[in-house]
Amino acid sequence: MALFFSIFFTLYALLNYYICIRGWQALQIGPQFRVIYLVVFIFASLSYLVTKFFTKFLPDFLYDIMIWVGSFWFAFMLYFFLAIVLIDLVRLINLQFHFLPQFVHHNYLQAKAITGAVVFVIVSLIVTAGFINTRAVQVKTLELNLPKKNSDLESLNAVLVSDIHLSPMDNEKFLSKIVDKINSLNPDIVFIAGDLFDDSAEILTKRNIGPALLRLKPKFGVYACTGNHEFINGIDSACAFIRNHGINLLRDETAKVGNSFYIISRDDRAIAQFNGAKRKSLVEVMNNVDGILPTILMDHTPFGLEEAEVNNIDLQLSGHTHHGQMFPANLITKMIYKQSWGYHKNSKTQYYVSCGAGTWGPPVRIGSRSEIVNLKIKFI
Repeated sequence: MALFFSIFFTLYALLNYYICIRGWQALQIGPQFRVIYLVVFIFASLSYLVTKFFTKFLPDFLYDIMIWVGSFWFAFMLYFFLAIVLIDLVRLINLQFHFLPQFVHHNYLQAKAITGAVVFVIVSLIVTAGFINTRAVQVKTLELNLPKKNSDLESLNAVLVSDIHLSPMDNEKFLSKIVDKINSLNPDIVFIAGDLFDDSAEILTKRNIGPALLRLKPKFGVYACTGNHEFINGIDSACAFIRNHGINLLRDETAKVGNSFYIISRDDRAIAQFNGAKRKSLVEVMNNVDGILPTILMDHTPFGLEEAEVNNIDLQLSGHTHHGQMFPANLITKMIYKQSWGYHKNSKTQYYVSCGAGTWGPPVRIGSRSEIVNLKIKFI
């Protein structure tokens, strides 16, 4: 854990220093703006960290302002960084080939200021579009055939939602829209595949975030597994919050739904990192599963997909990846995960990795879509 935070803070500091220096240089033509620039930059870049380390000392209104500013800064930081790297590469190539127009050389300070202004406008438009995109949560329909075995059911209308990341940004209003969309699908059952949280249960309760969950009343209930953010924000209080809002939280446990199918739900891998504990193996979790009914597994982080196949799971539901959330991070998640997003089948086991309904950090999506997945399951 200490190593992770050391690496994170080092990279965060270096990235912000690089961006700050380039912005400072762009304002050489107008030095009177540099003090304002520096104050705004320091406030934006430190806001998120301050809210996380000094939560108890900040009044609610200031906490909410700083969490919004700090979260959006992550998106601005990414695209400012990419833009500046591109500009520096162009400058480097120009040293060899001298292709930039004479205006740049003869009016260097003005060219820097214009370039800085253009970058700011373009990045602002990208981030704004990304924010609008997060609020347009799509409903994706997926038809699946699962082996009937001895199930009493012919079909199941299920909804999968993951990574809602409740916070003062993805708040009760946002949650209510998600609940309305889910209820409009008239599901028999709802699966929440982890990361319901992006802030502490205390903050969510104080902001009255969560009551909309009580309006989910599918025939077979609402089931959830833990995600890494449940552990990040305090697993005990997170679990109590989830259960107090009408959700069946299963932690390395199984549930037999009627005489129809089994739900197998695993604790997230983050348990080792944050609690120093070890989650059960899938074999241990499935100790009481008799194999005569269909099996649906919830496992938040889609690592080791072959484990589900080895244990004859019929369907695995995951989330976590956000499919990178902001381009070009999706190129990285594609390299890390066998399935970064969407449907996958290997042998007799089927998988769906959700892109998530909410967002972590910046409420911005570029190159990905917030989604709720309507699973139309037939047992054959």
